[in-house]
Amino acid sequence: MGMLRKLSEDDAPELVRVVRESLPHLRPWLEWATDSYDHATAEAFLVAAVEGWARGTLFDQAITSDGAIVGVVSAGREDDLVEIGYWLHPAHTGRGLVTRAVAEVVELAFGLPGVRRVQIWHDEANVASGAVPRRLGFTEVDRRTPPRDPRFGAEIGVDVVWELRRDQ
Repeated sequence: MGMLRKLSEDDAPELVRVVRESLPHLRPWLEWATDSYDHATAEAFLVAAVEGWARGTLFDQAITSDGAIVGVVSAGREDDLVEIGYWLHPAHTGRGLVTRAVAEVVELAFGLPGVRRVQIWHDEANVASGAVPRRLGFTEVDRRTPPRDPRFGAEIGVDVVWELRRDQ
C-alpha cells in the first residue's frame, strides 16, 4: 500500500508541525497533545520509536499522504499481544487512511513470531477511533472503567477493548 513508513529522528520538524496543527482535534483524547508539544518532545518520541523497532517491541510508523506525514500508527508488542493506537491530522480524516494503515499493521503484527492477538483500545466517546476496528473485523471483547477519572474533556471514562485473533 505504501502509505506507511518507519519514523526517523529526521522527522521531528514535520511531526511537530502536524501535531501542532492537529492539537484541537487530538487534545480531547491524547494526553501528550498539549501546547507544550515541541521539537524536544518529538525527538524523544522518535528516538523511542527507532529504539523500539530495533528491540522488536514497538512499531511506530508515519501515516503518509503524497509523501507527507499526516498521522502516526503505533503498535506495541508484549508477549503474544500487539496493541495498536493511531491519530490523524483532521484535514485527512474520512478517507480511510487510518483503516488502511491499521490493516497494514495488523498484517505486520501477525507476521511476528508468537503474536496471537491484536488489540485496539479507545474511550467509548471516541466514536471515530471505534469505527476502525469494527471495519477491520475486530470483536469487542471488553468495556472497562480504568482506575482513573476521565483524563480529557471528551472522555467518558470507559475503555472499549477490541481484539482480533490470528485464528479469526
